[in-house]
Amino acid sequence: MAANTAGLRLEDQWRDILSVHARTMCEIDRVLHPHGLGASDFEVLDILASGMAAATAAGDLCRVQNIAEKVHLSQSALSRLIGRLEKDGLVERSVCAEDRRGVWVTLTDKGRDLHTEVLPLQRDVLSRMLQQG
Repeated sequence: MAANTAGLRLEDQWRDILSVHARTMCEIDRVLHPHGLGASDFEVLDILASGMAAATAAGDLCRVQNIAEKVHLSQSALSRLIGRLEKDGLVERSVCAEDRRGVWVTLTDKGRDLHTEVLPLQRDVLSRMLQQG
């Protein structure tokens, strides 16, 4: 009986986490939409801007596979997202000279400016949504 109760509590906690995540992603999508971005778009820009996925000392330059380790998207979905960001002039892609299979991604000035503009909006959503629980 105690194991069953503990299992139910874990399920409830998990559902609460999923609910907060879904509501937060929807709210981020809503506030970033007027800027032409969604939550996943922002996440990639944020990773590049913060250097979290940098595999080199070259600043914002990052391998796609390092971004993939940080976002919750399939490789193909991430590739399409980066393609859209590139089409919008927010990032640039180039082939890695050391490993022709590798692709580098870097923020453009336009991408950095947009990230700087919308960062407070995303952080405000996180603050509001995560305090609600």
